[in-house]
Amino acid sequence: MSGPARRRRVEEPEEHENHERWLVTYADMVTLLMVLFIVMFSMSVVDERKFNALKAGLAAGFGDSTSVMTGSESVLDRPGVSAVSPVRAETFPGSSPSVQQARQALATQEQGYADARAELARLEELGQKLEGALRREGLGGDVTSTIDDRGLVLSLTSRHVVFEPDRAELSGRGRRVLDAVAPVLRETSEDLRIDGHTNQVPVKPRFFATDWDLSSARAVTVLRHLQEAGGVPGERLSAAAFGHEDPLVDPAEPGSQRVNKRVDIVVLSELPAASRELLDDLAAADSPTTPDTTDGGSS
Repeated sequence: MSGPARRRRVEEPEEHENHERWLVTYADMVTLLMVLFIVMFSMSVVDERKFNALKAGLAAGFGDSTSVMTGSESVLDRPGVSAVSPVRAETFPGSSPSVQQARQALATQEQGYADARAELARLEELGQKLEGALRREGLGGDVTSTIDDRGLVLSLTSRHVVFEPDRAELSGRGRRVLDAVAPVLRETSEDLRIDGHTNQVPVKPRFFATDWDLSSARAVTVLRHLQEAGGVPGERLSAAAFGHEDPLVDPAEPGSQRVNKRVDIVVLSELPAASRELLDDLAAADSPTTPDTTDGGSS
């Protein structure tokens, strides 16, 4: 070779471009969606124990816990309540709106349960006052008291001869029952709805065209007695007829017809509809008293 050998220029390989960076963003999005769906699923089934566990977990994650670290004991009597103002999730610019909405929904549901529990306790106290008034008159077993999503329900059944068969006039015992409960109902603030019912025997009433007419007449009879003799303001009263469509007990049970033929005095709860549904759930946890039944066939 005539000249110095030229050194070959070693070319550095080009940097490989990463075309999979989108996977990082995609994984973050999927993770957030998974958390959102877990929170939504946990809210879809009302379980007070799981609800409190979820609330405690969220509180620990967002700074409401009084514990020094996760799993430690709180230094206060009430975990989750701090002597200083906790740092809220809204103060962080990166807070997810979905998490904030979930926390707000949990707080709303918790408030609904608190309202329903307070209403249940108040209605139970009212029911005890009514039962006491009946006992003082020797009528302690004449009314069946229950609580559902409507409120407090007092059922006047024909087992106690509140109404004669196929008639809408109150019996003497029925008037005594209404006279006993009227002073207590007069002192309440809720509206009262009087629901008339007949039994399920497929027999036309002798003095009325249909079961609807008979149940309506019985409801109006009770309403008028509460207003005219009991002094309950008329603006708080209303009446409804259900005919044979809403039995108190299974019509197949022996003697159920004497119980299903009745008039219900409903103390209507003033809670919002969502809280009334929770009231129904809480009241259903108590074992209802099965009404006594005695055979009978007339409406």
